[in-house]
Amino acid sequence: MNIRKQTTNNENHCLLEETEMKQARVLTEKELNLFLLYLTTKKHAARDRCMTLLSFHSGMRIGEIVATTVKDVLASDGTIRYEINLKAEQTKGKFGRTVVLADKLRKEIQIYLQTRFKTKDLLALTTTEKYYKPLFATQKRDSFDNNTACYHFHMLYKSAGLEGASSHSGRRSFLSGLSAKSVPLKVLMELAGHRQAQTTMRYINVTSDMKRAAVELV
Repeated sequence: MNIRKQTTNNENHCLLEETEMKQARVLTEKELNLFLLYLTTKKHAARDRCMTLLSFHSGMRIGEIVATTVKDVLASDGTIRYEINLKAEQTKGKFGRTVVLADKLRKEIQIYLQTRFKTKDLLALTTTEKYYKPLFATQKRDSFDNNTACYHFHMLYKSAGLEGASSHSGRRSFLSGLSAKSVPLKVLMELAGHRQAQTTMRYINVTSDMKRAAVELV
């Protein structure tokens, strides 16, 4: 009975994720900041903030975020890596990819690790078993799974009053924001880990401001 109930919940989460990937709301910078402020009121604020910013500032998929380990972001010298090299099994599809980390995002990851492991000395982590653990853990488990993380952020956004936002909003906002700043499509494809331009184009939200800016170039 319990197994059947759990299976049904997981199936519902899968359907929720598939729907929200197509419809995820793109957040403005103001909305993102308000959401981050809301997260400060939650029990796992540091974890949820870092997960959110990995999505909004690097374009990582929620499945990639939960598959990332401490070792993936923390170099052997105790510094935060400039890139996350994801293996094929950590990504969607059959191909690995490289996630580029901006300096401000590297700082966020550093603060999160120091908060989570209650230490300023991240170098010491590299010689312990913690170095190989998932980067993000739930209260009861060592790691999230895709469905749990998807549902977790669905509820966080809903509670924050951001209807239509989901775990995929960060990825869409990341690509839409870069497109608005005239970053070339080929670069967007590389950052997103896409192999087809059409896939990347589906992520980009075209706003009235973007169209107005375009016609002013004539």
